Amino acid sequence: MELKDLFGSEDGKTSSPPKESPLKSLEADLKFYNESIKEVSTEIMVEGISMYPIFIAHQHHVSIGEPILDKDELNTEWSIHASTLEEFVEKEIILGDKKAAFVKNFKSATDFMCLFVIVPEGANFVFYPFRK
Repeated sequence: MELKDLFGSEDGKTSSPPKESPLKSLEADLKFYNESIKEVSTEIMVEGISMYPIFIAHQHHVSIGEPILDKDELNTEWSIHASTLEEFVEKEIILGDKKAAFVKNFKSATDFMCLFVIVPEGANFVFYPFRK
C-alpha cells in the first residue's frame, strides 16, 4: 500500500465533501525527515541488525522501536521510531506465520521506507519512496 492510498478519493465523485486526512501532514513530515530516516535505515542494514527496517509513524506515545525523530523537538506533526521486522514478530504485531508473506512484499529498503503508520482508526504498513 502506498501512502497516497490512505488519503482517500481525489476524483471528486464522492457525495460528501472530502475530509482533510491527517496523513497529509505525515507526507510533509516525511519529506523533511527523508535523509534522517534513510541514514538510520542504512545503518540498521549495514550493522547487520536487520535487512527489514521498519519506521513507526505516530502522534502519541508508542512502546515499540527506538525514538529517532520527536515531533515536539522538531516542531512537526509526527514522531518516528525505528524498529525491525524481527521486533514486530517478537511483539506479535506480525504473526510468525505471516513473516514470509511480509518479507515477500517488502520493498527495497534502499529505495523505500517501510512505515507502520498509527492513526486513531488503526494502523497499517505503507512503503514510501526515499527522495533522491
